[in-house]
Amino acid sequence: MSIIHDPHDLSALFSYLEQYAPLSSGYKQAYLGRAQLLKIKRSKFILSPLDNNACMYYIIKGALRGFVKNKKKDITTFLSFENEFIGAIRHPNVQEAQSHEYIQALEDCELIAIPYDLIDHLYETFPETNIIGRKWLALQYYNASDRAILARIPAATERYSMLLEKKGKELDRIALRYLASYLGMRSETLSRIRNK
Repeated sequence: MSIIHDPHDLSALFSYLEQYAPLSSGYKQAYLGRAQLLKIKRSKFILSPLDNNACMYYIIKGALRGFVKNKKKDITTFLSFENEFIGAIRHPNVQEAQSHEYIQALEDCELIAIPYDLIDHLYETFPETNIIGRKWLALQYYNASDRAILARIPAATERYSMLLEKKGKELDRIALRYLASYLGMRSETLSRIRNK
């Protein structure tokens, strides 16, 4: 983990954000010395209920999953890839120190950790943050709606087909057991569907 002092290390993040609004030089400068570049090995956890839920993460490279534990069973709640933000769910009015979710690297990953206190500072100081935040939250709501619909489709084959249509080749990067968990089915069922 290294603190970012070179704006070049943030170029992928800034390119992503600029699709929503132009970024001022002050906005970009605010990240320096506060954001961190993380290199996470496959299978390692970025966040667990034991950790302080203090950052959101931008994925430069790699695949990750979010999950919760129910008794002894892992339930995959999201799958994320390059050029996406991830983080554990936080109540907007309660600054919880811990997360109920786990976030795990499924491949070797490169991430930018953005502290929530930096995000609060950006909202208070730079008008473009409100535009970016509004558009990004709309995208997150759309994706959450897709996940909710996917979870309610009764036929396993249709759930897989819908996910395949949305995520395509990225699914080949996900272990069968995690993909099956995300789709709410057993690994054997998913294996049979894929073999068809």
